[in-house]
Amino acid sequence: MQMSDSKRRYEEIGMSQISLSRLEMYHGNLDAMPLLRAMILDEFKGRIGLISSFGADAALMLSLVSEVEPTTPVLFLETQKHFPQTLEYARDLSSRLNLTNVYWLKPDPDMVARIDPNGDLWSTQPNRCCWMRKVEPLNRAVEELGLTALITGRKRYQTPDRADMRTIELDDKGIFRINPIALWTRERQKQEIAARGLPEHPLVAKGYPSIGCQPCTAQVQAGQDERAGRWAHTIGIDNEQKVECGIHLPTGDVTNWSV
Repeated sequence: MQMSDSKRRYEEIGMSQISLSRLEMYHGNLDAMPLLRAMILDEFKGRIGLISSFGADAALMLSLVSEVEPTTPVLFLETQKHFPQTLEYARDLSSRLNLTNVYWLKPDPDMVARIDPNGDLWSTQPNRCCWMRKVEPLNRAVEELGLTALITGRKRYQTPDRADMRTIELDDKGIFRINPIALWTRERQKQEIAARGLPEHPLVAKGYPSIGCQPCTAQVQAGQDERAGRWAHTIGIDNEQKVECGIHLPTGDVTNWSV
């Protein structure tokens, strides 16, 4: 009898849970660089990529990965709503760090034409817009590239939802999430950026300490949380400010965002 797709997937995730325990045992306490070396050069060789926003503090993780293996796939979600400065920054950093395998992932054009013909979906249904421009393109790329692990630059200090994040995690699709600087403080991050002489995103000096899509990113006032400018307009839509685009959330949490 042929195994059903659901049963096969269930068994694959079960095996991934076993693998997670092993990875945590051997690598869970490693600092960023040794962890990256183990994941990129050994555990997931040829099957791992870095998710990068090319945003305010993205240069550090891009630099760390380039020091280990500059051909590592870098997945940049080119939502077609970015600031022009972000696109230029992405080109400059890619060249400066000799990143030779950067994928500019764009939303499906037919889907955009059907769902967001006027380009203003962000203003009325921000979750749906994020799913179409970020979640779906990333999921598609992971499958097409055969990736089984994704590196992120997330840190615990950024949001309450990330406060308990571990350096090695497993998502509900069976994809490993490697968070090398999850435990780093803001101060250590700044020190490492300065030590490497990495260029700052040009909008940081203009009051944008966290940068996403242009229409959904506002300047932050002195004393505010650095992510206060992300999706600030959503307070008037749902009475609760949106804090995640969806690419780091469980599948069930974003199912009703889909188109």
